[in-house]
Amino acid sequence: MSAPGRIVVVGGGPAGFAVARSHREAGGRAAITLVTAEPHLPYRRPPLTKEYLRTGDGRTELLLAPAAWFSEQGVEVRHAAATGVDVDAGRLALAGGDELAWDALVLATGSEPVRPPVPGADLDGVLVLRGLDDADALRARVGAGARRAVVVGSGFIGCEAAASLRALGCEVTLVSGDAAPQQARLGEAAGRVVAGWLSALGVVLRLDTQVAEIRPFAPSAGSRSRGDSHPALDVVCADDSGAIATDVVVLGAGVVPRLELARSAGLAVDEDAPGVRCDASLRTSHPRVWAAGDIALADHPLAGRPLRVEHWGEASAHGAAIGATLAGRTSRWEDVPGFWSTVGDHTLKLAAWGDGWDEARLDAHPGGGFTVWYATGGACVGVLTHDADDDHDRGRALVAEGAPVPPAPV
Repeated sequence: MSAPGRIVVVGGGPAGFAVARSHREAGGRAAITLVTAEPHLPYRRPPLTKEYLRTGDGRTELLLAPAAWFSEQGVEVRHAAATGVDVDAGRLALAGGDELAWDALVLATGSEPVRPPVPGADLDGVLVLRGLDDADALRARVGAGARRAVVVGSGFIGCEAAASLRALGCEVTLVSGDAAPQQARLGEAAGRVVAGWLSALGVVLRLDTQVAEIRPFAPSAGSRSRGDSHPALDVVCADDSGAIATDVVVLGAGVVPRLELARSAGLAVDEDAPGVRCDASLRTSHPRVWAAGDIALADHPLAGRPLRVEHWGEASAHGAAIGATLAGRTSRWEDVPGFWSTVGDHTLKLAAWGDGWDEARLDAHPGGGFTVWYATGGACVGVLTHDADDDHDRGRALVAEGAPVPPAPV
């Protein structure tokens, strides 16, 4: 297609921002409008479960660019919810009745947190932790005297939030259906290590069980308050191990991609993955519409198959590729996906295709570091490290090459 005169980007996360930045850096001169339902300029989300949750400091440092950048670069930010797409007319409908015309549309709508279908999941005091306002709401609860917290889910958000709440002085219980934190993604050995880190911080682990109900605290069920104040909620687990009294519940039970706009546009959506089908340039089934970030199920030239990845870095890489493409450059997504996670003082680094593995081998290193090598059919499909940066760099290259996993150390 010819260079677009008007680009509309739906989503104010890393993917949406990267489209605008990359387009300008590649010399693109299209008019750009970035549409976000949040009342904030694009900001970094990873600190929300870590340093920002612990301190509440650095709101300005969270911004991906200062306000002046958007005006200087000619990028308009519209704080509104997108409600529908007409691809034939090239128009995006906004809440309130406004419409935006576009020559190229980028959907970077991200994901939303899952609220488990259990009674009481919508009670006051049951929070999710996805955006800046969510982190502020949780900090406000702690600042107002919440001293007991239950975190539901042992993915990266759950583990990071549990560690940060302990750092704030809360009594924390983590409830997860996994036998070890992050076991489904990282394997049993790595899960046991993460469990040890959380336990050392004082997080109480209730594993191999699900939340069956969340209800208002009932003293008649047996007073479990610590004498300082009555907790607000009881969290009842399916294993009949007794209710957990708490002041706040944080749901970290995963996310689902926001696909409503893509469906309304008639784009090809794989409902099993689920995700919007894209080629390696992130172009969808419509020639003037691209998808980026959590919603994109994109062909990957090195992996040889479509991948959907929910990582911050990949969202940014998607947006960068699209922005350059819309400036007339040939660009595609071909990086090995990866991310970092910090649990307390421990940092994990992962590089992996992210769609499964047959074998996982943990190699322990002196001083507490370790490397987990993931393989499918003998080929390296992922590497996880803690205090082993050389292995991380080497592993990323092996994943890209489809090379064998290194032999175990003698």
